[in-house]
Amino acid sequence: MKNLVLIITLAAIVLAGAGCAQQQVQRYGMVIGVREEKLDEYKKLHAAVWPGVLKTIKECNIRNYSIYLHELEDGKHYLFGYFEYFGEDFKADMAKMAADPLTQKWWELCEPCQIPLSNREEGQWWANMEEVFHLN
Repeated sequence: MKNLVLIITLAAIVLAGAGCAQQQVQRYGMVIGVREEKLDEYKKLHAAVWPGVLKTIKECNIRNYSIYLHELEDGKHYLFGYFEYFGEDFKADMAKMAADPLTQKWWELCEPCQIPLSNREEGQWWANMEEVFHLN
């Protein structure tokens, strides 16, 4: 009986681990300028992100989302965003997020604070960055 319980327990652990191992994470880094006169407003917005916006982000398979602020030597401020995507269809999840009315209202508040980079790809607001190193 003890052996049977042990075998069932080990099988459950292996099966649970197998499900986790199949889930691939995609990491994204992005950058955008931020208007000097809007720095405080942007920080206040992100100190209290609306719960509905956070819910939509999670429903779109995004985790570990962070935004950092830094003033570069040119005297301009930039935001660096990082998140991990755990879904299977990034394009569909981003379309779902963009279609969410509450997220659209959130973006209407955030976008006037931001200055998109001129060399970003067509259709991007934030410029995607190339990952050149990762330590897991």
